[in-house]
Amino acid sequence: MVMPDHLCPYGLKAKDLLERRGFIVEDHHLKTPEETEAFKKEHGVDTTPQTFIGEERIGGYDDLREHFGQEVKDQDKSSYQPVIAIFSVALLMALAVSWYTFGTVLTIRGLEWFLAISMCILAIQKLQDVEGFSTMFLNYDLLARRWVRYGYVYPFGEALAGILMIAGTLIWIAAPVALFIGTVGAVSVFKAVYIDRRELKCACVGGSSNVPLGFVSLTENVMMMAMAIWMPLRMAWLG
Repeated sequence: MVMPDHLCPYGLKAKDLLERRGFIVEDHHLKTPEETEAFKKEHGVDTTPQTFIGEERIGGYDDLREHFGQEVKDQDKSSYQPVIAIFSVALLMALAVSWYTFGTVLTIRGLEWFLAISMCILAIQKLQDVEGFSTMFLNYDLLARRWVRYGYVYPFGEALAGILMIAGTLIWIAAPVALFIGTVGAVSVFKAVYIDRRELKCACVGGSSNVPLGFVSLTENVMMMAMAIWMPLRMAWLG
């Protein structure tokens, strides 16, 4: 579909994939809604683009990928990819800041930054859609079930604690907040997954994720608890 207010991204992807495979593409544009509907009716399909190789209709972009043996992502399938991306970027950011500040990546402060940055990025994921997060959160969080508004407060508390820990300031605020939400979260996840044996989606990376509830969410909460205990002790030790 090539219209004044719409250029089909899947059409561009399909054309690119074919050209990278060595095909010469004859590209037929559907320039009006009427043309599009007539095309779909003619070929008995529900979507565009449609790819034909010779006289054989392959189908849409996903069908084309499958035709070439490429993986087609199942939108409903559980995936840890969002979590891997978050923790990988957080680690690299922490190492970069540690290198800039101390001239080395192997520092205790670098580890602290990694955990605090991870908290902030996870909070950002939740804050993109607080309503969606709070809805998924209600499936398993024990406090949110008793006080629904807690699901709306949680992401702000996580972000606040993470930001203050990155700065290394106002730890007397950051530590209690992180300890509270981390403890409640850890108990809630442990009960839902390991006692009740429920199979749920984790709200840790937002309300639209397909990350399974379990080890990842438990790790997030234990991480906050550990930071809440460690940071005041370190600050006291430094005097």
